Amino acid sequence: MNNEINLDIEQAADFLKLSPSRFSELLKKRIIQQNWDEYGDIFRFNSHVSDIEAGSVLFENDGSFELIRGFPKIKRAMLLAPAIKANFSDIENVAVEEKMNGYNVRVVDYKGKLIALTRSGHVCPYSTERIQNLLEHRFFDEHPDLVVYGEMVGPDNPYVQKDVYDIDSLDFFVFDIREKKDGRPFPLHERRALVREYGFRQAEFFGEFSIAKAASNITAIIKELGKKGHEGVIIKDPNMVLQPVKYTCSESNCADLRHAFRFYNEAGRDYIFSRVIREGFQSVEWNETEEEFMARCLRLGESILRPMGRSVRQVQDGERIADDSRIRVKDEKTIDAFKSYLQRLGLDVVFSPVRKIGDEYLVDIKKINDSTSDKTLGIVQGQLWS
Repeated sequence: MNNEINLDIEQAADFLKLSPSRFSELLKKRIIQQNWDEYGDIFRFNSHVSDIEAGSVLFENDGSFELIRGFPKIKRAMLLAPAIKANFSDIENVAVEEKMNGYNVRVVDYKGKLIALTRSGHVCPYSTERIQNLLEHRFFDEHPDLVVYGEMVGPDNPYVQKDVYDIDSLDFFVFDIREKKDGRPFPLHERRALVREYGFRQAEFFGEFSIAKAASNITAIIKELGKKGHEGVIIKDPNMVLQPVKYTCSESNCADLRHAFRFYNEAGRDYIFSRVIREGFQSVEWNETEEEFMARCLRLGESILRPMGRSVRQVQDGERIADDSRIRVKDEKTIDAFKSYLQRLGLDVVFSPVRKIGDEYLVDIKKINDSTSDKTLGIVQGQLWS
């Protein structure tokens, strides 16, 4: 249950350049929604409002309001060379950084404490605890008007578990810094210099390439990243005026499909379809040999059929299908807070007994995928596909 709303509607509406009646209507329709418990004075935008992105959050700080802008949507290149020419024709060079495979959070100072805001605008208790030890608070004291955008990556990850980055637990990689007041991003090299100054980790920088040579250079980078099981790259205007573009490895597309078809009845159809389409376009652009093409076909087909077969066999054996992950915390209370957080999001989760490892606590999490489990059980028992 949400806390009682204690908010000056007129002042908040004026700050957002909305009428009080419009702001009240957005609250009533839960388009603007209150966060939970000690974060009850943080309000998240569940969808786009005027020029405010979904996932943005509003809160009061020392008598004035602050708006933390949501994550800007980054469009995807399907054919690399034409996309670069079409989207970056106004500049001479593009900069390329790694697109890491984890989950996005924005970090801000909230009442003297660093908090981690998810893409949807929730305050994740687990990410918030971990970020205290990953970022230097001095940055936020000295730059109170900035928001740090980054990727939480590693095996102790409740959302996207990846063991490919040589990370023991969980780490945070900065990929953007933006102004609070208008969401304006820092130019790439200025941001990287600032991040280095405070000792934060950041996504790898592969260099700047001329528009004419960018596609061939990025293709070579993508092939090397794919061999390591990494996700892909973000192609950027060094001045961050033009919108970035993302491009991913075949191996990453297939890894996504392996996970999606494990839980085929929960996975969105658009999510699945788009990754198959990427494979077709990339195969053509790379002008693959027959041997390379057949290797891609095998990789793609296996990413679809093998996880589905595993799920069907599990249900035949009387098991429920679950997504396994784990978290590692300093404060054992964070485990209960995170469990409550996931349940409020509507997830069916089972937490293992807590294990103490050194000065930290480790717990395994099973997210039960009821829809796929029930659908598969019905088919196993003779249900027809409608």
